[in-house]
Amino acid sequence: MNNRYGRILWLNRLTPVQLLLLFYIAAVAVSTILLALPPSYQEGVSIPFIDLLFTAVSALSITGLSSISIVDTFSTTGIIFLTIILHLGAVGVMAMSTLIWLLFGKKIGLNERRLIMTDQNQTSFEGIVRLIKEIIILILVVEFIFVLVLGTYFSLYYGIPLQEAFFHGYFSTITAISNAGFDLTGASMIPFKNDYFYQLITIFLIIFGAIGFPVLIELKEYILYRRKNKTIFRFSLFFKVTTITFGVLVFIGTIGIYIFDRKDFFQNMIWHEAFFYSLFQSVTTRSGGLATLDVSLLSEANQLFLSFLMFIGASPSSAGGGIRTTTFALLILFIYSYMRGQKHVRIFQREVHEDDIKKAMIITMGAGMFVFASILFVSAIEDLTLMQILFEVSSAFGTVGLSMGITAELSVASKIVLMILMFIGRVGVITFLLMFQPKATMSNIHYPKERMIIG
Repeated sequence: MNNRYGRILWLNRLTPVQLLLLFYIAAVAVSTILLALPPSYQEGVSIPFIDLLFTAVSALSITGLSSISIVDTFSTTGIIFLTIILHLGAVGVMAMSTLIWLLFGKKIGLNERRLIMTDQNQTSFEGIVRLIKEIIILILVVEFIFVLVLGTYFSLYYGIPLQEAFFHGYFSTITAISNAGFDLTGASMIPFKNDYFYQLITIFLIIFGAIGFPVLIELKEYILYRRKNKTIFRFSLFFKVTTITFGVLVFIGTIGIYIFDRKDFFQNMIWHEAFFYSLFQSVTTRSGGLATLDVSLLSEANQLFLSFLMFIGASPSSAGGGIRTTTFALLILFIYSYMRGQKHVRIFQREVHEDDIKKAMIITMGAGMFVFASILFVSAIEDLTLMQILFEVSSAFGTVGLSMGITAELSVASKIVLMILMFIGRVGVITFLLMFQPKATMSNIHYPKERMIIG
C-alpha cells in the first residue's frame, strides 16, 4: 500500500511534459516488443536488438530511416504491426490513448486533457477531445478511400493478385499519410518514377499528413459552413500562415531542386520528367521520406538545399517533425519587422503574440544546437563525408526518412544519436526542453534590469 501511495506521489510531482515522455518511452517499449515477436519475422531472419529498437523508434517518430530492409526482414504480420505503430506515431500517443479511453467509456479528466494538449501542441483545453475525435475519424475515412483506390489501381494496372494489390495499397496509404517513408520495394518509389498517377496520390497523402490536422479540420468546417450559410467564413491566422508557408516552401523547393541540378541530373530529361522529380522531392522533404530518385546522385548544393528543407519540416500538430513551417514563417516575419523598425509582428491585420515569437526563436536556436552537436559527434566517430552526415542528421530531426544510404553502416552510438534526434523532431524542441523543467510555482521576484551590448 505504501509503495502504491509512493508511486502516486512520484507521478504527481511530474509535469505534463514529463508524463508525456513516460508515455512515449512505454510506447517505444511496446513497439519494440511487437516487432520482436517471432511471427513478425520472415523464416530464418534475425536482426540485432539495436536495429530492432532503431526501427521501432523510427516508426513511432514516423521518420522512416531504417538500418534494415523492411520487405526482407518482416513477415506480413510484422508489417501489419509496423502500420499499427505508424498510426500511433502519426496521431500521437495521447490521441490513441484518448480513443481507447473513449471506446471503454472512460471520462477524459483534466490531467488527461492536459497531456493531450501537450502532445498535440495546443494552447487551450477547449474542444481538445472533440479535436482528437475529428482527427481520428478524418484519417480513417481518408485511409479507407485511398486503400480502395490504390488497391484497385495496383490490381488493374500492374496485374497484381487482388489480395497482394490491396495489401500494397494499404501499406502505401499508411506510410504516405503518416509521413513515415517506409516502403515494400526496397527502393522507395524509384520503381514508380514514371507512374505519375501513383505519385500524385502519394503527394496528396503526404500533404494531408504534413500540413497539420487543425488545418484539415478548419478546411472541413469551411466546406460544411459554405453549404449552410451565405456569410463569409473567417479562417484563423494559423490556417492562413500555415497553408501559405507550406505552399511557398513546396514551390520554392520544386524550383530550387530543378535549378541546382538542371545541368547534371535533369540535363537530358523531358520537362514533365524533371517537373515530377522536382515536385515529388520537394513535397517529400516536408516529412514524407519517400523518393522517386537516389538522392546521392544529386549535386552537393542540392543535397544541402534538401537538408535545409528537411530541417524546417512539416506543420505543427501534424504527422511531421522539424522546427515546423509556422516557426520558420514567424522568424522571417520577425526579421522583416525588425528591418522595418516595427516593434511588433503584424500579418493579415493581426498582431502575433510575443510569446510565439520567443518560442520560434528558442525552437530554431535549440534545433540548430541539437543538429550541430549531432553532426559533430557522428563526424568524430564515423568515416563518412560531412554532407552524408549532415543529410542523415537533418533527415532524422525533420522525421523525414530520406537517406544517402549510410544508415545501415552507422555504429551503435550514431544510431542512438539519430534515435534521440527523431524523438526530439517528433515531440518538438519546446516539449523536449520542458521535460527538464521542475514542477514548481513561478517566482514573482524581479531584479533590476541592465542593458547588454549585442551584435
